[in-house]
Amino acid sequence: MRVITGSARGVRLKTPEGLLTRPTSERVKEAVYSIIQFEIEGSTVLDLFAGTGQMGIEALSRGAKEAVFVDERREACALVRENLRRTRLEQGAHVVQSDYLSYLKGCQKTFDLIFLDPPYREKFLENALNAIWEIDILSDRGIIICERPAEKQLETAFPGLQRGKDYRYGKTWITLFRREDRQM
Repeated sequence: MRVITGSARGVRLKTPEGLLTRPTSERVKEAVYSIIQFEIEGSTVLDLFAGTGQMGIEALSRGAKEAVFVDERREACALVRENLRRTRLEQGAHVVQSDYLSYLKGCQKTFDLIFLDPPYREKFLENALNAIWEIDILSDRGIIICERPAEKQLETAFPGLQRGKDYRYGKTWITLFRREDRQM
């Protein structure tokens, strides 16, 4: 797993041992960043189920202003910090050890890009989408990027969010959401 482009291009990221973290594949990451490439510069990013931190680190490498990495596991947070050191992208990065709902309920920021790649077997994705809208942390120009397995269905509508196109990459679906008042 490596950073694709930007200031940390080519840097290999440390990956976890075991099965608790499932990093986004290189192919899917490249596809996501191809879709959102013009939205990154100067953006504020939330990598909500951070794992290795690779999605937020890629955004920082490509010119995002700030990234917040949230994961409830201490080991994952340590891994994100290590990957930030490897890429020299610590400035503008904040690592928070917290479960996702607690973080969202206390959040005082708005974000331009929100990455959601929760554990696949849970309802975390749906719960996070509802909480993000209720708490109103998506900027006017913001995009939520959701990753889920091909066999997992996702509700078609969430209050206040407009669903964009679904993209399939092998066994992975990527779905984009914006504020309902924005055009896709």
